[in-house]
Amino acid sequence: MEALIFDCDGVLVDTERDGHRVAFNIAFADRKIAAEWSIEEYKKLLKVAGGKERMKYYFNEKGWPAQFDDREQLIFDLHKRKTQFFIQLIEAGTLPLRPGIRRIIKEAVAKKIKLAVCSTSNEKSVRLIVDLLLGKELAGNFQAILAGDMATRKKPDPEIYNLCSEKLNINPKNCMVIEDSRNGLIAAKAADFNCLITTNDYTADEDFAEADIMVNELGDEPNIQITIDDLILLINNKNK
Repeated sequence: MEALIFDCDGVLVDTERDGHRVAFNIAFADRKIAAEWSIEEYKKLLKVAGGKERMKYYFNEKGWPAQFDDREQLIFDLHKRKTQFFIQLIEAGTLPLRPGIRRIIKEAVAKKIKLAVCSTSNEKSVRLIVDLLLGKELAGNFQAILAGDMATRKKPDPEIYNLCSEKLNINPKNCMVIEDSRNGLIAAKAADFNCLITTNDYTADEDFAEADIMVNELGDEPNIQITIDDLILLINNKNK
C-alpha cells in the first residue's frame, strides 16, 4: 500500500451540518441576505460540489439578492466571509475529528504509508483542520494537502485525485481514498483509486455501489471497524 488519501469534510470531521452550513448562514445574515439554509435544504445542496458553486446554484433557483449588482463579486465576498466564520468555529473547538481518524493515521505512519488530503473546500480551512485537530506533529506526516482552487474542476471530476497521483508519484491501484459522498466516490474511482466510504447523516442514503468497502465510521476501541492492515489486505487481494 503506497498511500492513504482523505477527503476532508464529512471524513476527517463531520463539518457539513454544524460547520459549513452554519457558517454560510452567518455570512448571509452578515450581508443582510434573506437566506437561511436548513439542515434538510443543505442536504440537497450538497449534491453540488464546492461552496461557490453551491451558492450560485441556490441563487439561480431561488433568486439573486436584488441589492447586489455584481454577482461574481457577491459570491467571492460571501465565500470569503463564510470561510472566516467557519475557521472561527474550528478554532473554537466545536468540530472534533471523526472516530478512528487519528488512529488510522498513526497506523499508516507506522507503516511508512504516504498521506494526503484531497478536498474541494477552501485550502486555508482544510489546512487548519489538519493542523489544529491532528496537531502539528501528526499533521507533519502529510505529503500533500490539495484543496480549494488547486483543481479547476470539482468532484465528481477526478482532477484533484489525478493531481494527487502526480504529486505523490503513486500508482492509484496501490492506494486507498476515504470518501463520504457519491461525488467523491465517482471522482476517486475515475482516477483509478480504491475507495473506502465512511457514511454520515447527510450521505448515508446515497448510492455507493462502486465502493470497495463501506462503513459508518472507522471506529476507535472497542468499536474499531477498519484498520490499516484491513486496507492493505484488500488492496493486495484486488491486485492479485
